[in-house]
Order: sequence, then C-alpha cells, then structure tokens
Amino acid sequence: MHKKKIVIAPDSFKESMTAKQAAESIARGFSTVFRDEAAFEIIPMADGGEGTTQSLADALEGRIYYKTVTNPMGDPVRAAYAISGDKSTAILEAAEASGLELVPIEKRNPLLATTYGTGELIMAALDHGVSKIILGIGGSATNDGGAGMLEALGAHFYQRNGEKLDCGGGNLIDLDHIDISKLDARLKNTEIVVACDVDNVLLGADGASAVYGPQKGASKEMVHLLDQALSHYHDVQERFTGKSVKDIPGSGAAGGLGAGLIAFLEATLKPGVEIVLKETDFYNRIAQSSLVITGEGKIDGQTIYGKTPIGVAKAAKQNNIPVIALCGTLGPNYEKVYEYGIDAAFSIIQSPCEQKHALENGPEFLEGLARNIARILKVKSAL
Repeated sequence: MHKKKIVIAPDSFKESMTAKQAAESIARGFSTVFRDEAAFEIIPMADGGEGTTQSLADALEGRIYYKTVTNPMGDPVRAAYAISGDKSTAILEAAEASGLELVPIEKRNPLLATTYGTGELIMAALDHGVSKIILGIGGSATNDGGAGMLEALGAHFYQRNGEKLDCGGGNLIDLDHIDISKLDARLKNTEIVVACDVDNVLLGADGASAVYGPQKGASKEMVHLLDQALSHYHDVQERFTGKSVKDIPGSGAAGGLGAGLIAFLEATLKPGVEIVLKETDFYNRIAQSSLVITGEGKIDGQTIYGKTPIGVAKAAKQNNIPVIALCGTLGPNYEKVYEYGIDAAFSIIQSPCEQKHALENGPEFLEGLARNIARILKVKSAL
C-alpha cells in the first residue's frame, strides 16, 4: 500500500518545546491514527530568532557547542552555537552573546554595551574550519554598529590622539580611524549569511537608535547621541571601506550590527525563515507530500510578518499542499494567516488553565491535538 507523506515542520514553542520536540509530539499523535497509511518527515524549523541554533542543529544533524564569551556589559557568559553534521556550516545567534536578556533592566546602557562577544562566537566558529556562518542578529542589547564584534575579529578602532577607542555605541563619536589589516584572514573565505527580519536603516527616525534604543535603556537624550555616534561611525567606515551602507534595509538591525556585517564582512542579509528553508532543503523534501503541519507557540495577526508558519505555508502552496498550523495560543486577528497559505489553525489548550500548566504539559497537549486532527482527517477520507 502506498503511504501518504506528511511533513511536520514547526518552530519551537518557547519555554515548552524545541522545534524537534514539538515535531515529535505531532508525529506521535498522528501515527496512533495513521499507523500504516502515512510516512512522516520531521523538519525542525525557525525564523532566525531565538531557537534557530537548536532547530538548524537538529535539522542538519549538527552538534551544539558552548563557548564562554563577553556579554554586552563586559561580563563572561556561556553561549551556545552549532556546527552542522557535515562540518561546513556554523549557526550562531548574536543574542547568545550580545542579547538584551543577558543584561538586567537596571544595568542596560547602549552607550556602553558591546558586540564583542558576538565576534568571539564567530571566532569560535572559524576554529571549526567552516565555510559558511549563519548568524541571527535579533534581540541585541547593543548599539555599537558591530564595532565590538569587529574588534574581537582583529580590527582596531582609534581616537584622534592615537589611543584605542573604548567599547560602546556612545564612544563611536570619538572614532577617528579604523585598522582592518589584522582582521582574521579566514573571514575572506567564509560566507556569512545573516538572518535579519527587520528592514530598518542605520540612521534617523527609522534607524537603529530611534526605533530600538529605548528598549535597550536609552533615554531621548541618549537616542540623539547614539544616532549622532552611528552617523559619525558610518562616515569613518565609508572613508576606510569605500562602502555606503546606511540606507540598506537591515543596516539598522541589532543596533547597527547589520551595517558592520555588510560593510566589513560582506555579509548577506536575508529573512530568517528563507535561510532555514534553504538550508534544510525544504522545497525538495516536501515534494509529493499530502499534508504539511507547522506551528509555534503563538499564532496571531503578527504571524504574517515573516514568522515560521507563514514561510512554511508559502513554500507548501507552491506545490498546492494543504497546511495545518498548531500552536499554544491563538491570539488576536489570527485569522489573517488564512490569507497566506494556512488552511486551518488550532490551539493545543484543552481546557482553561494557568500558563505554567500549559507550558509544562505542552508536549502532551500537542500530541493530543494532533491525534484529534488525525481522526478528523481519517473520517473525512472515509466519507
């Protein structure tokens, strides 16, 4: 008997399940109903944000490593990164080293915060001999244009008096010249692909400082200073690299880290879910499938803006494959997803309960929901 192929491709359910764990729960639920009639292919997914390292490590049969690096305020932090099973690709998240959640609210200060730890993570990846680095840059606590990262990679930043520039976005206002002659030579032979889901430019009202500075601890006065500092930084880097990157969409991501990656490391910025779809060979793997199941912790009106379920659904619809989305919570305006390729969406919550209970029992709830959906599909096929 020919088995139907069902692809299971969810993102993580934050604080409850990794993408792989969620996919396995869905597969268990379906397999109890379609015991012999279906074959399941699990493809853990992500959109470049939190959980991308784990999801791609699972999808690419990779391994997670840990490195003690410098957090945004100069303290040590243990950061995770992954190397693919074929040893060719490293997967990093800037948030592991330079993330906002690493700094207590009362200590957040983008005038001083540095991306140095992100550079240390890149160095750790280069030590594995990879030819490609996938770097997610969401959720940073920094506004230094990637200067800290570049310093960790061998660049030097100097004031007019010849003294080295101190770390932090505020100090960029004193930048006079940049020495990139000592940048790690391995970078020239390494493709850097950046998962970036914002299109903010570097400067001005839609720039890094104005849009994201306040959540990183910046007052109105600090926002003005940070924007001036990034503007001066860009002028200096343009003088040394010959590249104007301030108006490139995404250059303002992660406090200007996007700009630093483009200007100095020739990185390519792409939507995170597009990167994951490509790296997992998703389009080929869903061929000839009868159904695609996706999902994540919450589906609402914001899901249509580059989130995993929509990326998966758009890919499936290129082959006219139906898509069902499962989630922890259906939020306001979730119905918008029906206009973007998702055919049905369901919440795993079985009855009113506290959030803690739902998170702790997520795998069980998700398996139960998958089982019930499978029963409906089996009844439909019998009609």
